[in-house]
Amino acid sequence: MEGLEEMGKLLIMFGGFIVALGGLLLLAGKLPYVGHLPGDIIIRRENFGCYIPLATSILLSILLTIILNLIFRFRGR
Repeated sequence: MEGLEEMGKLLIMFGGFIVALGGLLLLAGKLPYVGHLPGDIIIRRENFGCYIPLATSILLSILLTIILNLIFRFRGR
């Protein structure tokens, strides 16, 4: 039954991560320039709009990579 305990811990950590990510997304709308960086593609037509946050996605990916690497390094994995 040790495997179930580890799975439970993993699910709790994953749930905490999702809650933290949701909180960051709520706050991100109030930060200037997030979602409006140079490199984000915005297409507006009469009855159509398309937004592709390319630069924002790359920036978030780099930041999350750094944060997760620091967390795993300090946990000893």
